[in-house]
Amino acid sequence: MNFPTRIGFDEAQTIVARVAAGRRLPAERVALAKAHGRVLAQALDAEIDQPGFDNSAMDGFALRHADLQPPGLDPAGETTLRLVGEQFAGTALDLRIGPGECARITTGAPLPAGADTVVMKENTSLDGDRVRILSAPKPGQHVRRAGEDVRVGDALLTAGQRLTPSRIALAAGQGMDRIEVVRRPTVAVFTTGDELVEPGLPLRPGELYDSNRELLMGLLRADGLEPVAWPRLPDEPEAVASALRHAGHAFDVVLTCGGVSAGEKDHLPALLQAEGRVHFWKVRMKPGMPLLLAESHSALEGGAGGLGEALFLCLPGNPVSVLATYLTLGRALLDGLQGRAEPRPRLRARLRTGWRKTHERLEFLRGLLSCDEDGQLWVEPNPADGSHRMRAAADSDALIVLGEGERTLEAGGVVDVLAY
Repeated sequence: MNFPTRIGFDEAQTIVARVAAGRRLPAERVALAKAHGRVLAQALDAEIDQPGFDNSAMDGFALRHADLQPPGLDPAGETTLRLVGEQFAGTALDLRIGPGECARITTGAPLPAGADTVVMKENTSLDGDRVRILSAPKPGQHVRRAGEDVRVGDALLTAGQRLTPSRIALAAGQGMDRIEVVRRPTVAVFTTGDELVEPGLPLRPGELYDSNRELLMGLLRADGLEPVAWPRLPDEPEAVASALRHAGHAFDVVLTCGGVSAGEKDHLPALLQAEGRVHFWKVRMKPGMPLLLAESHSALEGGAGGLGEALFLCLPGNPVSVLATYLTLGRALLDGLQGRAEPRPRLRARLRTGWRKTHERLEFLRGLLSCDEDGQLWVEPNPADGSHRMRAAADSDALIVLGEGERTLEAGGVVDVLAY
């Protein structure tokens, strides 16, 4: 073997990041409505001020603050102004406020010339064209100044940011209708094993329903991708090779579940060693140790043939291993291909109950998050820690990160947590 094996999780992360950076996907220009959740390919700077003009933050009356009755001169502290017009949102009128005057104004409407303050409607009394100010606003109160949010030339968004609804709205506020994003990776999904049966069909002794396909497809869809599920791979090396060649020429990434360990029916490692470059095989993590990342010789040499241009990430077959390896390294690979610069959030929480870790590998233990009345985040470890115990994963909403080495973790100790 001339590739890393039984490597630490941190080393696997480094290799995944390096491989993904070398295979960065190209940019494409899409309509703003199609950009939600995508990764921005090009930095955006402001082209217009926001707001573009002084405007009212309230429904009320625009006035000159200098016209308000100085405290002490009127026992009631009130001022009466003459109503000379109205300004609604949508179109700026040629309206000017002089001494002792005011204008009716609605939220978002341009501030009339001469006005510098807005009094809320609730703090006034109207009698014909006379407006009595019952509670004086502060100078400049309830006025949104031009450019107070964004000025021309401001850096708005940077390449590598994920386009959330708020960021899309920021671009829309600049009048942009199309935007440069990184193309999403195309992903093929395979499950492997003669023992697998499609849900809905009868089971024979020794067979299992295929839960990994729906698990992995759901995880990918939740990340905004549109994976394609291929037929289950039998435990036959020729059939495996043929299917992977077809997918490898059509997709950016091929994800497989099962067939990647060292058993007699695990054909993927030998195939990928023979026809490509294995970047690593087996990571010191629990669950999910028999994980493999590879690409074909044709992809490395820029030619045709072989297994095509795809990257191959081969996940273990146990369902909790699929969950843990995708959330940690599979997602990192797909994020890296898109140039996502923002790290996925990692939380810190206190253990509800203690835990005894009896092995050397980094562990991703299932747990359930909760928050107490003081705002402290807690996580309850699930005692069913076997990699086949999907019920434990379904009853949980997070992976508790337990570092390498045997250790005893006391209740109340702080741990890293990956929510899912």
